[in-house]
Parts: sequence; structure tokens; C-alpha cells
Amino acid sequence: MILGVIADDFTGASDIANTIAKGLPPHGGLKTAQFLGVPLFDAPREVEAGVVALKSRTIPVADAVNQSLKALAWLLAQGCEQIVFKYCSTFDSTELGNIGPVGEALAAALGVKGVVACPAFPGAGRTVYMGHLFVGDRLLNESGLQHHPLTPMTDPDIRRWLGYQTRSPVGFVEHAVVTKGAEAIAEALNSADEVLAIVDATSDDDLATIGRAVVGHKLVTGGSGIAIGLAENFIRSGKAAGTRGVAIGTDGPEAILVGSCSGATRRQIDVHKRSHPTLSIDVDKVMSGEIASDQIVSFITANHGHAPLAYSSNTPDEVDRMQEKYGKTQVASKLDDFFADAARNLIAAGVTRLIVAGGETSGAVVSALDLGALTIGQEIDPGVPVLLSSGNKPIALALKSGNFGSPDFFSKALERMGP
Repeated sequence: MILGVIADDFTGASDIANTIAKGLPPHGGLKTAQFLGVPLFDAPREVEAGVVALKSRTIPVADAVNQSLKALAWLLAQGCEQIVFKYCSTFDSTELGNIGPVGEALAAALGVKGVVACPAFPGAGRTVYMGHLFVGDRLLNESGLQHHPLTPMTDPDIRRWLGYQTRSPVGFVEHAVVTKGAEAIAEALNSADEVLAIVDATSDDDLATIGRAVVGHKLVTGGSGIAIGLAENFIRSGKAAGTRGVAIGTDGPEAILVGSCSGATRRQIDVHKRSHPTLSIDVDKVMSGEIASDQIVSFITANHGHAPLAYSSNTPDEVDRMQEKYGKTQVASKLDDFFADAARNLIAAGVTRLIVAGGETSGAVVSALDLGALTIGQEIDPGVPVLLSSGNKPIALALKSGNFGSPDFFSKALERMGP
């Protein structure tokens, strides 16, 4: 492998794996595989880019740092020349969160400073201008992310937000420098005294320019968009041949599990339920133990062939009520276990196409399934590819971050996941 990625959640991992595998025209991307946790085995020799998916976004800082350093050691042992620390394009973290400490720990281990920090992903509406993060035409704290149940983003100034988390000051490369080209960006980064530096980006062209500026940099951090130009660097240098994404999938029974409460996901549920069977999960009854995951399994299996969907999504007010009643971590943990158990039983019952919406829910589900390395297939919507496990009975997956995807995402995903 020549390019390694440490992702702080599972949907983000498939998001950046998709970006690297797709690459830029005309050469395409790298042969990419996603690994669920730090592998206990070497990567297949044909893999050029490896993405290690961790569930470290909301765990204690010390644990996130430790897991990330273990992932770094494995990637370096595979021969990786450049490392990407991938976090959410909406910078999901608290003031005491993990992005800063993990970024600084990786930089210290690699002996570098002037490290790019850029969550921009224009394809999904995330842009950074003057150090402020936008979602569409709204500042981050006005986009609905201020209501996130685990990482409410109440400040769009990500320089300031990252500064709360780091031991050293945070640098900044403004858009006026970015528009001057790769050499200007490289000069700004190479002369920086700060470990991490927020870099503006308002378009894919900006991200491609940043990609050219970090040729030879041992560490880059950001959302999946930061990887847009990285594959091209290795192809241009002759270290990779370039490849196009392939259509992969499998036939068989399908299931959709939704644990995200984002506005985009709630709209996708509303669209889906117009013509497909859906099951709303009563969180109060999950917390009290009145319902178990076998009810999801019964509902899904009774509706095979009709794209059945089970969800626990709620409005921000209802989420607040649940968290106040039971505790934020208790609700999250209980629902994660609930969906993970349901997924295990669904696979055992023969489901071979599985869609999971929500970063934390996806992490819980995929950890429970222990599918090993996943092959990256075609893109369903920006940031969401088809994933396929290996073995005699492959499982096709789509792991969707809460705010990603078009209104008809669920039915579109099932079609793309077919053989």
C-alpha cells in the first residue's frame, strides 16, 4: 500500500474510500480496500490504498488517540507513504473532542507540522471560507448540526473550535492563498510553526489544488474531499497505474436500518415510506426492554422483496426529551446494541443487502458483523459507495452518514447493490 487512511467512523471510512477509488479523470483512482478496525493481518498485495475504519469519534480522547496510533503503526508497516486522518465534513466533535488530540498525536509520531486540516466536501455542500464551515448556504451552527445528539456543532469558526482541542495554536491558509495555486499553499504550510492549519476550500478544484500542494507530505487531515487529488499524485509519479471504479453487488434479501436523526435522513424516510413498508421503533420501549431486536427481524423477513425499513429517527425535540429522560450516552449505547443485534440476526436469516444510515449506528452494526476487508464499488450518491465483503456468501453494504444522500437514496442504493 502507498496511501493509508485512519477514519474516525465507519460511514466516513466508506466515504473517503469512495473518493480515493474514484480519483480524478482521466486516470481514475487507486485500488482501495476498507478494513473494519485495525487488522490482525497484512493487506492484500494488490491494495494500493487502505482505509482503517475506527469507531473513535465520540469515545474518550485517550482511547481515540491510542486506537489511531495503532492504526498508524499498521498502515506504516504496510508501506504507506502518506497518511490521511479522516473526520466528518461537518467537523463533528465537542469542544473537548478528538479531532485536535488525534491530529497532534499523529503529527508527533510522524515528526511533522504544517499539517492540512480541511473538512470541506463541496460535493455534499460542505465548504470552508475564512476558516468558517458552511453547509450549503448556511453556517454550520445554523444548518441543523447544532442539534446533533452527540456532537452539537454550535460554532462555525473551526479554527476556534479546533483551538479548544489542541495544545498548540491553529494555523490558517486563507482562500486568497489557495487560489494562487499549489506552490503558494505548499509554501504557507512548509513555513507554518503550527502543527495543524485550517485551509479554506470552496470547490473541488480547490481541493485538487490542495492535493497537489501536499505531494510528499506524510500527514493530511480532513473530510473525504481532502483526498480528491491524492490518488493522482501517486499515479503521476508512476507509483500507481490508476483504475476506474467497478460495479459490484449481490442478489438476495434486503434490509434497511436507520438510526440517524438528521433532517436529510428523516426526509429520506418520509419519501421511502410512501411506497415501501416501514417500522418505527419506539425508543421508550427499547430503553425499558419492552421490545427487542427480534421484532425488527420479523418485520424485515415478512417484507422481503419490498425494501423494508426500520428506523428510530426522531425530531430534535424528541431526541432532547429522550436524552434528558435516560441520559445521552445511555440512549446511544442502547440503540447501538439494539441495531447491532438486529443486523447479526438479519444476516443469519439470509439478508445479503444491508443499508445502514447514521454514523454511530453504522459503526455498531459493522463491528458486530465482523466482515473483514470490504471492496469499494460504484458510488450511490456523493460520499456513499457500495461495499462488498469477501467469502463464499458476500454481503453488500451501504453505510450512509446522516446528512448524505438524495431523497430517494434508499431505493437507489438497493438497486446499485444488486448483482
